[in-house]
Amino acid sequence: QSPESFPPLRNEAAVDVLRGRMKGIQGHCNSCYMDAALFSLFSCTSVLDSMLFKPFPLCDRNVQNILREEIVNPLRKTGFVRARSVMHLREQLTEKGQCSSFTNAEKDPEEFLNLIMHQILGIEPLLKLQSGDREQDCYCYQIFMDKQEDLVVPDVQQLVEHSFLSSDLKLVEIPSCFIIQMPRFGKEYKMFSKIIPSLELDITDLLLDS
Repeated sequence: QSPESFPPLRNEAAVDVLRGRMKGIQGHCNSCYMDAALFSLFSCTSVLDSMLFKPFPLCDRNVQNILREEIVNPLRKTGFVRARSVMHLREQLTEKGQCSSFTNAEKDPEEFLNLIMHQILGIEPLLKLQSGDREQDCYCYQIFMDKQEDLVVPDVQQLVEHSFLSSDLKLVEIPSCFIIQMPRFGKEYKMFSKIIPSLELDITDLLLDS
């Protein structure tokens, strides 16, 4: 555990700390969905660091402390988080949520994010989406789309644009944090063999009032 706080890793420091054997978040007992989500949210960005410190309306301090001291700080300090630390968080999520299988089953990342952000910490939704006349708030956006024959190895920009267009969706406002779940998850089905990360995302055409 690391009681002091560490900033997110950037540039050469990120490469030095995170590359190599025994780096990242150690997987155990179907934890890959949570490991990948936590790594993405905290290793190299501070945009959601309020989750670690801010006393939100529903904030569970025990969960917040585990997240900060057992997962995020060790990840940023040494580049490695033990499976036992993630299991400690999973046990708390099982206790606080309505689902008893957070410690052993594979889950959808959206279910994990909704539980920890909405029910346990009480964070305001990060995204406002509009489809037709209907507006909805959410914490992340999961890409849904039909198989596109011309997209063999797509990048994130292409997938987001295709998904928004096919679902007739618009962003009501520029999000402070845009968490996107790729159509490549679960044990049984992978829509694409690989997806190229877009280092920048142009959301101009996705905005309602662009």
